[in-house]
Amino acid sequence: MSAETPGESAGNFDRLRLRFRDWRGTRPFWAGLFTLLGGIPIAYFPYATLKLGHMSLAMATTAGAGSLIIGVLLVTLGLTMWFQSATRVFAGVAAILLALVSLVVSNIGGFLIGFLLALVGGALALSWAPGRPQDEAPGEHGGSDAPTAHGATGDLPEDHAAERHYPAPSFEKHDGGEADGVRAAVHDGGHRVG
Repeated sequence: MSAETPGESAGNFDRLRLRFRDWRGTRPFWAGLFTLLGGIPIAYFPYATLKLGHMSLAMATTAGAGSLIIGVLLVTLGLTMWFQSATRVFAGVAAILLALVSLVVSNIGGFLIGFLLALVGGALALSWAPGRPQDEAPGEHGGSDAPTAHGATGDLPEDHAAERHYPAPSFEKHDGGEADGVRAAVHDGGHRVG
């Protein structure tokens, strides 16, 4: 019997789940997973032998070694995306190129399964960007110029406080006959837009 109580084991599971979620959030996890999964059918199908009763069906081609190399490279690129996220652009481009080459070399890219998985994984790797820490997120101010809980505009009258943050553009006509401001900047066939 174990000395652990059920509450402690649930706490360990939650702790591991949160650690995995934090690890997954700092790297292109789904890109690596799709790329890794794309390499498996590309490498497997040329060497697979299916049995249908007494009849065996082999998919072996003359390019079996090429399929194996492409599949192993895709698995390696998927792991590279996980553990070396700085090289995600190179790994993404290489995964897309290998997926395209697998169409010709490896039974139509592992019957299109491996091709599509590797293509999606490479595209996800190219589009992934590391997140910013919450301290540096845009729109948040941590300095002394940040509004306080009492309100930054409490000293000003209500109408002046609104003008300070959202100044209204002037729409007065000048010598040129054209109005100033934002609305005068855009015209659509003689009609004002905006």
